[in-house]
Amino acid sequence: MRRVEHVMGFPVSVRVDDEGFPEAAVDGLFVWLHEVDARFSPFRPDSEVSRLDRGEVSEPSPALREVLDLCEEYRVATGGAFDVRLPGRGLDPCAVVKGWSVQKGAELLAAAGARRFCLNAGGDVVAAGGPWRVGVRHPEHADRLCTVLDLTDRAVATSARYERGDHIIDGRTGRPATGLLSLTVVAPTLTEADTVATAAFAMGAEGVAWAAARENCEVFAVDAGRRVLRSPGFPGERTATQPTG
Repeated sequence: MRRVEHVMGFPVSVRVDDEGFPEAAVDGLFVWLHEVDARFSPFRPDSEVSRLDRGEVSEPSPALREVLDLCEEYRVATGGAFDVRLPGRGLDPCAVVKGWSVQKGAELLAAAGARRFCLNAGGDVVAAGGPWRVGVRHPEHADRLCTVLDLTDRAVATSARYERGDHIIDGRTGRPATGLLSLTVVAPTLTEADTVATAAFAMGAEGVAWAAARENCEVFAVDAGRRVLRSPGFPGERTATQPTG
């Protein structure tokens, strides 16, 4: 079974290889993701996030509290480089919401009986069963890959400058993080992979070692000097188009 829908500003695709898997479970996955978009988007004035930011909500819902607690955990862990409450901007927890919500969507599929599936949210992937081969895009050439992963029951996420420019802000300086071209994290869940990738990217070059030191995280990065940095256990094959220093 395969399906693609546009949610939260990017395409989300799901492929389930289990025979007879109920289509209703995939319906439920997308209902959940659309609900998250409606509730947690800072770009919707009626969302819970926007209303909380304006002081119209006194106590966040349990789900939003979970997200905000994760945001605070990573703010502290990065010394303020990762911060969803930047001066002059409204509350924006999107860096956590994406991976968190897609991971919960993957758990919905597993609870419905899916054993071998791949859930791809704008290039960030949860791979169950497997192995699944997942390519990591070259940060400067959209038609090339830096590396190819074989993933089984893992998640992978990349933060980079190539799609949205210098959109990740170092909360310590209030300026765009420009020390890296891209940073990819493999972790047990997409909640962790996506948030660690964004947080490490915000830290700049020092974020590579920070991410690699986190338990069960493996890292592949290309810095502003086009040097490749990777943790020893990163499960990727070197390709002919990989940047070199």
